Amino acid sequence: MSKALRHPSFAVGSALTLLLVMAALLSLLWQPHPPAEIDIARKLQGPSASHWLGTDVFGRDIASQLLVGARNSILVGVVAVGIGLIAGVALGCLAAARRGWMEELIMRASDFTFAFPALLTAIMLTAIYGPGLVMSIVAIGIFNIPVFARITRGAANTVWSREYVLAARAAGKGGLGITLDHVLPNIASQLIVQASISFATAILAEAALSYLGLGTQPPEPSWGRMLSDAQTLLFDAPMLAVYPGVAIVLSVLGLNLMGDGLRDLLDPRLARRR
Repeated sequence: MSKALRHPSFAVGSALTLLLVMAALLSLLWQPHPPAEIDIARKLQGPSASHWLGTDVFGRDIASQLLVGARNSILVGVVAVGIGLIAGVALGCLAAARRGWMEELIMRASDFTFAFPALLTAIMLTAIYGPGLVMSIVAIGIFNIPVFARITRGAANTVWSREYVLAARAAGKGGLGITLDHVLPNIASQLIVQASISFATAILAEAALSYLGLGTQPPEPSWGRMLSDAQTLLFDAPMLAVYPGVAIVLSVLGLNLMGDGLRDLLDPRLARRR
């Protein structure tokens, strides 16, 4: 633990990520004001004792919207990355274990999925089912599947060529047993690092989808939609865009720094090269 805290990227990234998690947890227990409460008489007010960061064009409390927006961002990140992690790791392990036509089929399907980024997938889904938080999660989750499948397959192929795996195969151990006992434990560090990076990408993608009106729908707060609402008031009330913008930047920066630090800590060879 002391070594991890001495690593600059990991320490800063963990602090920023912890701040994001604490904001989300705080929103579950307490909010300065109901985030969807409209009070036109108090619109576009500056920071005060009642409204710490001021109010927006509808008189809604900005601090409350930021707190609840953090909760929604974490929800999207956890579920979307979870979808990609579970499905992608399963497909990647299957490709590495079976090889041949199975590996080729899974990898070509992954290539095909890469042709449809999260934004395009969300547009297609919302055209059929309508916009919303669920569609954002599904779209981002689908995009994450080939990411984890490729990483898992590449790392697992390396493990399958190791001597201890060859010995286990010679002893009659099946593919599933080798995958569970040898492959997954040895590639877990790479998957953890990729999960932290994909989490940051998911938060950024959700903000982009909400900005375009395809993600979280009113009255539920979202950082991306806060940016969208503020774009017409950049000269009159620029802080309306600064607050959610800074929240997105710090969250994505923190997760990326933490992932970079984890990569060094879990693979000391990388740290020695720097």
